[in-house]
Amino acid sequence: MTAMDHLDSLRAGYAARRPQSQNHQVRARHVMPGGNTRSVLHMDPFPIVIARGHADELTDIDGNTYIDCAGEFSAGLYGHDDPVILEALHEAMQGGLVLSGPNRYEVEFAELLCARFPSVERVRFCNSGTEANLFAIQTARNFTRRDRIMVFEGAYHGGVLTFSKVPASMTVPFDWVMAPYNDIETTRALIRAQGSDLAAILIEPLIGAAGNLPAHVDFLRMLREEATRVGAILIFDEVKTSRIGARGLQGETGVTPDLTSLGKYLGAGLPFGAFGGRADLMDIYDPSRADALKHAGTFNNNVMSMAGGLAGLKHLFPPQCAAEFLTRTEAFRQALDCGLADAGLEVCFSGIGSMLSFHLGRRVPQAPTEVNPRSVLLRQLVHLNALERGLALTPRGDIYLSLPMDDARLTQIREILVAALSDELPFVAQANAGFQHKAMTS
Repeated sequence: MTAMDHLDSLRAGYAARRPQSQNHQVRARHVMPGGNTRSVLHMDPFPIVIARGHADELTDIDGNTYIDCAGEFSAGLYGHDDPVILEALHEAMQGGLVLSGPNRYEVEFAELLCARFPSVERVRFCNSGTEANLFAIQTARNFTRRDRIMVFEGAYHGGVLTFSKVPASMTVPFDWVMAPYNDIETTRALIRAQGSDLAAILIEPLIGAAGNLPAHVDFLRMLREEATRVGAILIFDEVKTSRIGARGLQGETGVTPDLTSLGKYLGAGLPFGAFGGRADLMDIYDPSRADALKHAGTFNNNVMSMAGGLAGLKHLFPPQCAAEFLTRTEAFRQALDCGLADAGLEVCFSGIGSMLSFHLGRRVPQAPTEVNPRSVLLRQLVHLNALERGLALTPRGDIYLSLPMDDARLTQIREILVAALSDELPFVAQANAGFQHKAMTS
């Protein structure tokens, strides 16, 4: 069987076992472009429609159940129905919604965030990670009175902040300059060349959308030194990575940015974003100042996100629990790599702790430009294979672990991944260039 025939077979089997999801997609196409309102969830032949979630499991409308390693792209850290969060949300609802003023949850939540992340002396809430990054950029531009923003090849900082060699038509038209990820000398020279034109350097310290590739600590230290040298603001996008360790990746690496953007799991399953940093930077939003920047948003401090986020961070994921979770999930990643080696599979896992992606070869790519195109193909095949084994990854192959997963569950996940990779690697090895292109663009 050719690789193309194999892909067609996987898709046919997938469709045959999910008629209700298929019918739902037909209906959706009449009222939403392509039946879709979130592009990353698109997949061929159609996406699974989820009926409910419990702990670390999902059930679709056809009755199929999956271990949830899609993890809502890292937002699902707490699982789907933790009683602590549900109780907090129930209490908040009983107190009323859209309260037209400050509420009783937001100050304590802000105190926890400021105590937790080394860079955050003041914080403001918003509604998504995309918003958080946009406001962080605007903070830097207004504070420095400069316009140019340095970003990195392969980075994704939100729906209107996507960066690759091919310009993204939806990216907001700021004055961007793009640098190579993890390339110390080239990036250092580029920063110095920009000099007094550079307002900010924006980096995700583990670049997620390109395959969960960690930034080298020496690279981050160089960015810190050079940002200070030229008077630019260093922004860490920790929308995802704030879940790694007790104090986010800035705590793990010991590199403190000037501003940090936050989101995802911190909303405990509800819409959430935040940006914070040095007091002198953030105080330009103080409304009592004559020169204050305006920061609007009807739902910035909505009572549900504030209550749920506070309950999660305070009771379910305090610093000690976060540190223990990192230790446990790092052990899982290492055991997974050992299992692949024992099976003789030329595959490795990148990432840190609970955020992972897999790549062809035994060496983790150091930058998005090093990712083998056949890794993209492999992820698509393994995604379909794993679904039939009862494991849901993201359609692009990312894996996110959650707090409800115990050691027995992690062992089950590891066994499914090794089995699915064993099945699909031979087809990737024989795939021709045309098949690769179709797989990456479908």
